[in-house]
Amino acid sequence: MKCVLFYHAFTSCWNNGNAHFLRGYARELHALGHEVVVFEPIDGWSRLNAIRESGSQALQDIGQLFPGICIRRYDASLDLDEALDGADLVVVHEWNSPDVIAQIGDKRAHGAPFTLLFHDTHHRAVTAPDELAQFDLDAFDGVLAFGEVLRQIYMKLGWADRAYTWHEAADVALYHPLPNVEPTEDLVWIGNWGDGERGAELGEFLVEPVAELKLRASVYGVRYSDDAIRTIQAAGIRHSGWLPAHWAPVAFASARATVHVPRGPYVRSLPGIPTIRVFEALACGIPLVSAPWSDDEGMFPDGAYLKAANGTEMKRALRAVLDDRELPSAMVETGLRTVRERHTCRHRAQQLVDIVEAIRGSDRSSQPLHIAGASA
Repeated sequence: MKCVLFYHAFTSCWNNGNAHFLRGYARELHALGHEVVVFEPIDGWSRLNAIRESGSQALQDIGQLFPGICIRRYDASLDLDEALDGADLVVVHEWNSPDVIAQIGDKRAHGAPFTLLFHDTHHRAVTAPDELAQFDLDAFDGVLAFGEVLRQIYMKLGWADRAYTWHEAADVALYHPLPNVEPTEDLVWIGNWGDGERGAELGEFLVEPVAELKLRASVYGVRYSDDAIRTIQAAGIRHSGWLPAHWAPVAFASARATVHVPRGPYVRSLPGIPTIRVFEALACGIPLVSAPWSDDEGMFPDGAYLKAANGTEMKRALRAVLDDRELPSAMVETGLRTVRERHTCRHRAQQLVDIVEAIRGSDRSSQPLHIAGASA
């Protein structure tokens, strides 16, 4: 197939946790023999912020890390007829502008022969359904939802057999253990402080345990307010700013443990959806202790990571990981095996191909999907 993928950002991962998976499945589609073309806006805010903060070097690395993938930047003069010419599959990520989403849908509605899928990796369907309403999805052939609970929401909107659970996964070509890197810290955390969705949780499950256990720790990420930086520095934690996603394996290898602190909306409204950090940590072979989230879909077996219901349990779990030699080794073995057997970007790329074949083989494969209320 010729696969045309529309992202808000492919070359930049600044405040873009989706970049890991979006890049990874594109890589694997290419490895499976498909042509892959990625479109990203030249003025995308993730890309502009990355350049503003760190220059263009980290962005230039991406072309070398993903050979064979054609990356095209566009502006308002984009010719969609040319961009979509010869496409067999078009995937539009939900970070795209509503105008771009509508224009691509219009091409499909007027007979373009490609299979058109909308990729949703956000909690807005639950927390801000009015934002979802701005997307005109009537002409799309299906929705790729990054968790079963989100797929169920689309089913209630009328998508029925055209909504698919398509979880994120690890790009194991980049995310894997680095045994030659010597750990120099007790703990590392990678994540953006953001807009208050997990401020209290970060205090309970990250800042306070590090301070009380007197751990050597670093955090990486963006959108840290001055107050947030003062808080973590007061706990003895080093704030190291933006870490390009493809540098994360070195950061993980440099520490003896990491923690998972999901955002509140996912915990409360979208159980069963792990953040990309779980896949990254397990793929890189670093012991992980997680704040509460519900693995409703059985993504990970017992023993892949430790669970902490509160700050006290987090401190106890971290102490066990750091003091016990056998426990972290068993966790790493289970986590690595789980990722490699079930949760790689190759698994997801093959699943995507299977989804496209199922849509094409259905009775309505030659017609765009029109559903009353699907974009309401």
